[in-house]
Parts: sequence; C-alpha cells; structure tokens
Amino acid sequence: MTPAAPDTVLSSEQQAAFDLAVRGGAHLFLTGRAGTGKTTVTRAILRALGSRAAVLAPTGVAAMTAGGQTLHSFFNLPPRLILPQDVRRSRNGRAMRALTTLVIDEISMVRADLMAAVDASLRLNRGSNAPFGGVRMVVAGDLAQLPPVIRGEEAAHLEDVFGGPFFFHAPAFREAGFTLVELNEVRRQDDSDFIDILNAVREGELDREQADQLNARVSGRSGLQASETHVVLTATNQSASAINQARLDALVGEPRGFAGKVEGDFDARLFPTEDPLILKTGARVMLIRNDPAGRYVNGSIGEVTGFADGAVIVRVHGESVRVEPVSWERTRYAAAPDTEGGLKRETVGAYVQYPLRLAWAMTIHKAQGLTLERVYLDVSRRLFAHGQAYVALSRARSLAGLELSAPLRAADIITDPRLFDVRSVCDPVPFALRG
Repeated sequence: MTPAAPDTVLSSEQQAAFDLAVRGGAHLFLTGRAGTGKTTVTRAILRALGSRAAVLAPTGVAAMTAGGQTLHSFFNLPPRLILPQDVRRSRNGRAMRALTTLVIDEISMVRADLMAAVDASLRLNRGSNAPFGGVRMVVAGDLAQLPPVIRGEEAAHLEDVFGGPFFFHAPAFREAGFTLVELNEVRRQDDSDFIDILNAVREGELDREQADQLNARVSGRSGLQASETHVVLTATNQSASAINQARLDALVGEPRGFAGKVEGDFDARLFPTEDPLILKTGARVMLIRNDPAGRYVNGSIGEVTGFADGAVIVRVHGESVRVEPVSWERTRYAAAPDTEGGLKRETVGAYVQYPLRLAWAMTIHKAQGLTLERVYLDVSRRLFAHGQAYVALSRARSLAGLELSAPLRAADIITDPRLFDVRSVCDPVPFALRG
C-alpha cells in the first residue's frame, strides 16, 4: 500500500483510490456523491506525485481553490467554443512535456470541445499521437453537481460534432480508456434515510415517500425570517445579497469597511468575498479558509464580536479567535530548470483580505463543497439549473437541520439523464473499490 501524503487521514475506500492513482497505469475518472471526499483524495494524490503532476480546472475560482491553473490559460485556448484551428504550439510546450500526470478538477464543468482541445494540444506539444499525448489523466468531479455552461447554438454544435456536450463525449476520452473510481462512503451525513433521499435526488428518481419526507421540512418562514437561525441558500446573487444587507442593516453600531489588496494579476471576478468587506459587531460570517491551528475550517460559521489591532474577532465553535488577512494566490505552471526536471508553480497575482464572508444567505453555487448544520433552501423563485436541488440539499448534515420555503416539485429536480452514460464508456471499477 502506498502511504498517503503527510497529515492526510483517508478512509479505506479513499486510500484504495489514492493507491490506484499514485501507482500509475490507467487513466482515472474519480467521482462520487457529495461528501464522499473527492477533494481530499485529489489533494493527497497531488502531494504524493509532486512536481511531475499539475492540477487544472475549468474556471478561475475552481483553479484557485484547487491550487492550480485554468485549462484555458495553461493550454492557451480562447474563452468560447473551441475549434480545431484554435489548438497550436504553445509557449507552455516545455511544461506539457514535463508532465506525467494531469489532474482536472470539477470535470463536470468541462465541455466536450475543451476536453478534445486538451487532448489535441498535448499530442501536438508533446509530439505524441497517444491519447492526451501520453500524459496520465486523473479527472475528478460529480456529474450530478456543476454542469458545463452551454450558450445558444453551441448545444447543437456539440451534439453534431461530439454526440453530446459533456467531457466524456470527446473521442479521446473513449480512446484513452478511463477507469471509473466511484467513492460511495458519504462522510458528511450519517442518517441513512437522508442519504437515500439525496441519492434519489441526484439520480432524478425521488419517490413519493421520499418527496413527502423532504416536503415535511417546509416551515412557512420567509428567507429573511429563516436567516436568523439557518443559512439561506438561494438560486440568485440578488436574493442572497438582499438578505445579507437587511440583516447587516438591522444590527446596531457603525459598519466597518475593509478593502482588499491586489498584487500582480488578479481579476476582480475571482475575489473570494465582497470588496470592500462591510462588517459590524454581531454579523454572522463564514470563515472561507482553513485555520492552520485547527480552530476552524473553510465553511465554519461564526459571529463577529469585535475589531482589534488589524484583526476581526470572531466567535466560532464557542471560542473567540483573531482572524487576520490572508492571501489568495493565482498560479501558473512552467517547466522547472533542466537540472531539476518536472514542473514549478509561479505566483502571478495575489489578493489579500480577511477570510470572511457574510453568511446569513448565499447562492447555491457558492455553497458548493460546504457542510452546514442548518440549511434553509429558498425555492420561492424555483430552481432553474441541473443539479441545483442536489447541491443545495446535500449541504445539510441532517434532515433535521433542513428547512424548505415551499414544497419541492418534480420540475425543481433537474437531471440530465445523459450524464450517467459515462459509466458505459469507462472500464469496470477495480475490484478493490467495489462496494
């Protein structure tokens, strides 16, 4: 058994996936329901593989969270429908040739045209006609969550050229022969009935009894009322901002504003919190970085109790802690000097700010990856995108900690059945990982 990276505690299932990844061999599609620990496994894989591996993601926010670079910037691809003529010899050619393993995070957001371009670029710049230029691929994500963005006539083009819009519709995915590694042990929830309900929502197969259990959580409260005790999840930024502003305005005392500091190249669209960040004593906030001392983690909820000496004092998990500004970095990969080999990461920009966000309400999208004790799902404007209901409901640790603004309808549970076709184009899961 290959040891996991230091300070990483993996379950037996996660350890088996980790072992398979670091031994080399097959291309892997690492998937699993919300809360099964996909991010934990991919981070352990990257630490173990070191400078011969890179992690890329389809969006700037996802890339920054993963500690890597966007697919478009690494491969010098345009931010639109990608055509064959868009793939050229790249200034990153040396970095591509130094790669042995490429991890793509949030793979559910990667479209077929982008996946095909990744394959073509690696073949061209590495001088190899093997799938993905001979680079071993580890792609990770849950197809039932974040979907790719497809605009207007792009859908018809993707259907005509690839037979569908998703990453696994790219010919190289089928040619390479990916092994499906599906994590099944949910670590966020321990209520088997709730886990079954979430899985039914994920698969679009909620039965009447399960729907009744969910809809029994309808409270009759408005989002503003519920925000007193729960974190409100909404479909739109406008709704979340209105609740946060109303709650902040209702607090006594003068607001304090904190402007972030940008260093180098850092797009304002990637800011992890509001800028300026407006806080008051009594404000409910979410911590959006892990504390090195272990007092809180990304997603912990706390309350501002004061301000002192360049710090915000936050009461979290029953303890008052000093929260000081931290730096979020944008990075890019380059080939390391020939004497070292492999890849090096360079910082191209940074944003310095308090790792806090107002947390009476937030969008479902921004709640991705979080675990929340008390969740109120606002469906007053209905849900409008694939996977939104599943992402929102699966943030809750338990059914008892969940409230709904109105009964969920079948129309709210939007699932594209083609997503599960990926199983038919992957190799069987290794015996060690079968449930």
